Amino acid sequence: MTTPDKQRSRAGADVLWTALRRNAGAMTWGTVLMGMYQAGETAFPIALGLIVEHTLRDRSLGSLALSIAALAVIITTVSLSWRFGMRILQKANTTEAHRWRVQVAACGLQPVARDVDLKSGEVLTIATEDADQTADIIEVVPLLISSLVAVLIAAVALGMASVHLGLLVIVGTIAILSVLSVMSRRIGTSTREQQARVARAGAKVADLIVGLRPLHGFGGNHAAFLSYRKVSTEAKSQAITVARVNGAYAGAALALNALLAAAVTLTAGWLAFNSRISIGELVMAVGLAQFIMEPLRLFSEMPKYVMIARASAERMALVLAAPAVMTPGTERLLAGGDLEIDSVRYGSLRELKFHVSAGEFVAIAAYQPRAAADLTSILAMNVPPDAYEGVVRVGGRETGELSIEAVREHLLVNPYDGEIFAGTLRTNIDPAGAARMISEAVEASMLTDVVALHREGLDHGVRDRGANLSGGQRQRLSLARALAADADILVLRDPTTAVDAVTEQLIARNIAKLRRNRTTIVITSSPALLDVADRVLVLDGGVITADDTHRNLLTADENYRLAVAR
Repeated sequence: MTTPDKQRSRAGADVLWTALRRNAGAMTWGTVLMGMYQAGETAFPIALGLIVEHTLRDRSLGSLALSIAALAVIITTVSLSWRFGMRILQKANTTEAHRWRVQVAACGLQPVARDVDLKSGEVLTIATEDADQTADIIEVVPLLISSLVAVLIAAVALGMASVHLGLLVIVGTIAILSVLSVMSRRIGTSTREQQARVARAGAKVADLIVGLRPLHGFGGNHAAFLSYRKVSTEAKSQAITVARVNGAYAGAALALNALLAAAVTLTAGWLAFNSRISIGELVMAVGLAQFIMEPLRLFSEMPKYVMIARASAERMALVLAAPAVMTPGTERLLAGGDLEIDSVRYGSLRELKFHVSAGEFVAIAAYQPRAAADLTSILAMNVPPDAYEGVVRVGGRETGELSIEAVREHLLVNPYDGEIFAGTLRTNIDPAGAARMISEAVEASMLTDVVALHREGLDHGVRDRGANLSGGQRQRLSLARALAADADILVLRDPTTAVDAVTEQLIARNIAKLRRNRTTIVITSSPALLDVADRVLVLDGGVITADDTHRNLLTADENYRLAVAR
């Protein structure tokens, strides 16, 4: 049996392989250029050794000039290869991080499996920090290969001077990497835990921001602060642990690299003292011993970055590899159409049946709030068709046969707690910039007074979650957005609960006028909205118990009169 951790690890590895495969071209060029850079860096002390060797032997100005020209070529190669190599790799890195951010955001906006316990703050962390750290693999692999090139060139050059020196570099490098690879596993584990705790702290902040006003209302500020302080302290403690592990890793890498460089220098000095290598070879060996610390440092740090990238990829896999709540169909839907609920059983709904014809304005008076919520969830396709009994048809087609995009293109469900985004009034009403009924929607939702209050009009700034708007203004802004979309079928749930009675009456008439000959369903207990509807369906006990006009129901149904009369 495959455990969840193994499944996540495999999915994380798939994410990394996808990133590598998508950027194979850029990584190839980057590896070539960075390899040239490291080769040039390695060639510099080798060239110095050869210059010393030939200058002492030939004592020729021509040889000296040729040596200087060779050094100029090496320096130019080093400069240009680094510049263009890093440009290619960083561009690929940035582009790949952007791709993952968009992909995670797209998955976050779609329903995911309910057993994935991720809040919006956690998804945000995954879409930012984890996406960036996963994309770092694009730079890590070329730098790892180019550092290996430098170590191999140094080992070969030293081996040509003395087999002892070449073997010392190879054996020392293997020993260093063996030690550090063990330490890097601890870094991966610690980093994964730190990312999870930081994400939980971010999710807690998001929850607190959403509930700030109610918290003030019943005096829960202090308890909420203590709750956040607890998760933040856990994140801080784990961050300190990660920093401690990283510090130990960096210190061990530096000490081991310095030890190898010292060993190469001392061995070369001993060989020169015993006349087993020349002075030029000694200069080369000492120069390479100093230079080799840099590629060794890069080479030894790469396992750490690989583990960090893998930990981030595994966290991204929590979102990317999560199965969808529903497997949508592929069929499209023609414009217009009616809505039919046929024998639906879900939650508090029991054999719910009703039909709304195309162009009809129907109000649903739900006596139980739970029933209204369950019906809204089904119509919004937040519940997969196989999770309830019965069938929902849009335009005569079952929703299970249709793609989500097709359904949402024709059926819009606007919840009573519609989100308000940072931006302007205009961007909240028309996020895509394609609506043709903005002014009509503003009038119908009675948002005109809000627009008139500000010199900027519709371009007046709105803070995150509508913090600078009142409850009624936020609700009317959400209603304006729904009306401006001009959907073939519009479902509104309690769109006027936060406005006064006079404004509610005007909004009800405006909605009926604006949505004339357009299918509209309002789930509400508002007498004003119930009165302008063509007919009212009474939802009680999970079934439709009455179907008539508002005024007829007021006269004939005592329970209805008690439920909706204000």
